[in-house]
Amino acid sequence: MSAGGAITFLVQRDRILAGVDVSLATRVAEARRVLLGAANSKPTSPGSSAASPEAFTSANDAVQAVVGRVLPDSHEDTLGIVDGKAKFVPGVPTEFQLANIRGFVVHAVTVTRTGETKIGSTVSKWGTIRYIAAPITVAGSTDTAVFVAAVDLSSELGDLSSAFVTYWEVEAITLLLIAALGWFISGRLLRPIRNLRLAAARITADSRSERIPVRGRDDLSQLTVTVNDMLDRLDESFTAQRHLLDDVRHELNTPITIVLGHLELVNPYDPDDVIATRALAVDELDRVAALVQDLAELAESERADLSLQRTAIEELTQQVFDKVRVLPSHDWSLQEKADVTVEIDRERITQAWLQLADNAAKYSPAGSSIEIGSTLMPDGVRLWVADHGPGVPPESRARIFERFGRVESHRGIAGSGLGLSIVSAIAAAHGGTIELTSSTEETRFSLVLPIDEEGMK
Repeated sequence: MSAGGAITFLVQRDRILAGVDVSLATRVAEARRVLLGAANSKPTSPGSSAASPEAFTSANDAVQAVVGRVLPDSHEDTLGIVDGKAKFVPGVPTEFQLANIRGFVVHAVTVTRTGETKIGSTVSKWGTIRYIAAPITVAGSTDTAVFVAAVDLSSELGDLSSAFVTYWEVEAITLLLIAALGWFISGRLLRPIRNLRLAAARITADSRSERIPVRGRDDLSQLTVTVNDMLDRLDESFTAQRHLLDDVRHELNTPITIVLGHLELVNPYDPDDVIATRALAVDELDRVAALVQDLAELAESERADLSLQRTAIEELTQQVFDKVRVLPSHDWSLQEKADVTVEIDRERITQAWLQLADNAAKYSPAGSSIEIGSTLMPDGVRLWVADHGPGVPPESRARIFERFGRVESHRGIAGSGLGLSIVSAIAAAHGGTIELTSSTEETRFSLVLPIDEEGMK
């Protein structure tokens, strides 16, 4: 704004100065017409003289006629100089008087001594004066004369200067308003970031409930929502980690206590006692090893590091059935196969499906029938296993999908309690879910996977 205003001021000032020079040249042209008596005389430019016709007998008479007829406009003055002295002034009042400018008369005579018209500037108590001085000569006359027309530049530039003083004032006020508005707006825009920084500083492992208030719908507000979601996930992760550690501690505490108790009580001199204690310790340690293996599989499933490939569910169903039907003590049957292709990690889905089959075999009576199959539904494809065991009580159906979750009922308590957690993690990694329907007649676990249009072809 400042640079633009300064450039505009200078350009406009140059235009006004050029207009002043044209106006002064016009005054000399008018003086020439007075002297020549010709209305169509061309304007006199600097470097030429206003020669008088023979109608005037002296330079004194000629300059007197010019000053009397060429009247100055506002901010102007004229002067007739004869023999180095100010002799004739206009008959109308003027804002300044050339004759009263110290040294000006001598200066005007000096610059026109060569007989050429000169344009220049001088400084007076009225300000800067722009003038044009034209010598007047009359043939046969011994006196010398100079006609001077001048313009007060300070007055000519007054309107421009006043306008730009107003411009600078408006600019200053505008800049202050912009600064205040910018400070206010930037403060509002950056407040979510500042709140984010303060909230992050307050959040610790023991204090994770802090959340940032969301106001508005701009990008920073959306960033705040994203950060709050991230904090929710971190909180859930911390909580899950703590629960996992508590559960692992609980699960490991029992075998460790059992092994330590028997080792402390064993009679090293009694071979039968040593053999029995060894067998018990090995059995408990095998159970701990199985638990560690299940934890490793659960962690791998939750990473969602999948190797996806398009898989025909009909073929996969047949392969899984071929693997489970050799499991003893149950009557396995294949009910249906879905004719659809799905992009999945074949190995992980097989692992989850076999886990469901293993659970069905473990928790249903020996000799009972177990069905397996895949069904195409509008919302996806279901890979399911159904058994005819005692069922899962309603109050335990959410618990069995948690880590170390077991049903303290007729379905037994054997195992680590991580099998269905692994299945649930594999389903979630594929964007699917695991569903359970249970009654006293049938318990069915379904691995529900999404399908796309390509899979329906």
